[in-house]
Parts: sequence; structure tokens; C-alpha cells
Amino acid sequence: MTTAVYPGSFDPVTNGHLDVIERGSKLFDKVIVGVLHNSAKSPLFSVEERVNILKEATAHLNNVEIVAFSGLSVEFARKCGAKVIIRGLRAITDFEYELQMAQTNRVLAPDIDTMFLTTSLEFAYLSSTTVKEVATFGGDISKFVPEFVSREVYKKLGSQ
Repeated sequence: MTTAVYPGSFDPVTNGHLDVIERGSKLFDKVIVGVLHNSAKSPLFSVEERVNILKEATAHLNNVEIVAFSGLSVEFARKCGAKVIIRGLRAITDFEYELQMAQTNRVLAPDIDTMFLTTSLEFAYLSSTTVKEVATFGGDISKFVPEFVSREVYKKLGSQ
């Protein structure tokens, strides 16, 4: 059985993230989505909230598991028994950073590969930061995230 991990902040999860998760779930026997707890950042949602939101958003995918983690992605992958780290690429600007991380991870853990999945064109512009910015200014984020996530974002921001 081949297990892959897809680590990220997912604050909030977007349709682009869900696209990568769905496609990864078709490529691997098991995909573990790792929700990063980064004490250096101030996320909109707590780790627990992000885990619960992702569980709801991926409930229809039987081979996807959602867990919180902190630390290095390669250590998370090892702990999960994964041989692959999935990363989504939206644009060339993502590639430079992600390639650097993949090469660093390869040095730290030569037994774990990184697989890049290019985001579907309809989501190539989308980021969690964009979603939060649009929502902060009262814009419509319904095309960027699932409906229930949209409600959670607005509720958290105290708008709409």
C-alpha cells in the first residue's frame, strides 16, 4: 500500500487544495493531509478547526485522513509511513520555493520523494491568503471555497 502525505496550513482550505487532495486520492492508496501547527504564524482558524473543516470537506474520500502535525514535513511523512510528499503548484513562482523544499527534504530523507501536482487551471490563481483578503473586505468567496467553509470564514471574521 502506497501512502502519501499532503502537508500544509489550509487556513482556510480552498477549492485548489481540495482539487489536489482529490487527485492525490486517485493516485495513492492512502493520502494523509497534514495540517501544520506553526506557532510562528497567527492563523485565522486554530489547528483543531482546520482539521475539522478538512474532515468535512473530504468526508466523501474514503482513503483520505486528516491529522494535525508540527515540525518537518519529512518527519511527518516518516511517522505516517509515507514514501511521498504531495505538493501543489499554481505558478512558476511556487515552483522555485517548492523545488528548494523538495531538494532539502531529499537530503534530509532520501527515502521520501516529493510529487508535484499542478493545480487545475480554474484554481491556478487561488490561495488561502487571497480568500482571507477578499472576505475581510466583504467580497464573495463562494467560488473559492466550499459553501460551509465560506460561512465559517465570514463567521470568524464577523462579517456577512
